[in-house]
Amino acid sequence: MIDRRTFVSGATASAMVIAASRATAATPATIRARNIVLAHGLFADGSCWLDVISRLQSQGYHCTAVQNPLTTLPDAVASVRRVLDRQDGPTVLVGHSFSGMLVTEAGVHPRVSALVYVAARAPDADEDYAALAKQYPTPPASAGIVFDGDEGRLSEAAFVHDFAGDLPEARARLLYSVQSPFQKALLTGRTTQAAWRIKPSFYAVSTQDRTINPDLERFMAKRMGAKTIEVQASHLSLISKPDVIAGLIVEAAGGTA
Repeated sequence: MIDRRTFVSGATASAMVIAASRATAATPATIRARNIVLAHGLFADGSCWLDVISRLQSQGYHCTAVQNPLTTLPDAVASVRRVLDRQDGPTVLVGHSFSGMLVTEAGVHPRVSALVYVAARAPDADEDYAALAKQYPTPPASAGIVFDGDEGRLSEAAFVHDFAGDLPEARARLLYSVQSPFQKALLTGRTTQAAWRIKPSFYAVSTQDRTINPDLERFMAKRMGAKTIEVQASHLSLISKPDVIAGLIVEAAGGTA
């Protein structure tokens, strides 16, 4: 059964504290949405959502992929908010990997009707995500992050075998060749709000994930009371299992997969 929380339009941080006691909150009806905004994480750009977007567009959804600048958390959140401002009605906000931070922060936007996390970070307000992640075994991909000064990227071996492990090697190498580098400052930011405390939330756990520990994903999904599915996939389930991910997004939008 989906644990749905009250959808609060134009929520503020103080309202989020009040809404945190979800056990006594009324269960709202599903808010139908035709707009889908999708944010990407590290080692990627907006094109990583193409396979999911094609499936959503075929069902009549209006989709926009955010181009996350991967510079600082405030810059990245601002890039999502600008896209949300352009939507003309209820909108499902979707984030993969690091961009779960953006969903958590920007998801309080009044146009956001539901949140979808795809193998994504889902911190609480002002939570030290790095400290939380250290409570679980370090995933193999972490060893493959390399820096040139303040600019970080994933090595080819780590990208192909740990980040995109269930994709054909040729496809993985293509994705590696167009990965977007990130700035070290991006990793220091903390969310100031936790949209999942006030918005219906959905989570796709990648059971073969070697970039975020799957048990950490399960913990975050359970903590937020999300409707959770487990996908037999690497960290890139949005590419290896686009039908499954698109189906979860459609459910969050109040439709039928």
